[in-house]
Amino acid sequence: MENQKDFVEKCDFIHAHEDIVRNVRAMMPEEEQLYDLAELYKVFGDSTRIKILYVLFEAEMCVCDIAQLLNMTQSAISHQLRVLKQFKLVKNRRDGKTVFYSLADDHVRTIIDQGMEHLTE
Repeated sequence: MENQKDFVEKCDFIHAHEDIVRNVRAMMPEEEQLYDLAELYKVFGDSTRIKILYVLFEAEMCVCDIAQLLNMTQSAISHQLRVLKQFKLVKNRRDGKTVFYSLADDHVRTIIDQGMEHLTE
């Protein structure tokens, strides 16, 4: 694969549309935001986490119920819920000794729904 320097050198011979480049550059998010966005999408790259999100579409549930439903260990579910919570995709509430998990907000459902819609087009 060519490195960026080679690409830039080749572009010297092509007419650049400076106004377009300047306008697009001004609209680009900050590098840190792009990194954070890429990290968020990595979270969706695990099928277990996707399954957990689909479960939480239907009902608020505790770790034990999710583990039983997905035929997985409580430890595995807890680990994935920690990741989902870290990225603010799920939230929890305590009722006595039981912790119930739910989707953090409607954006989570929208992200999943749009991905599924894209797949089925």
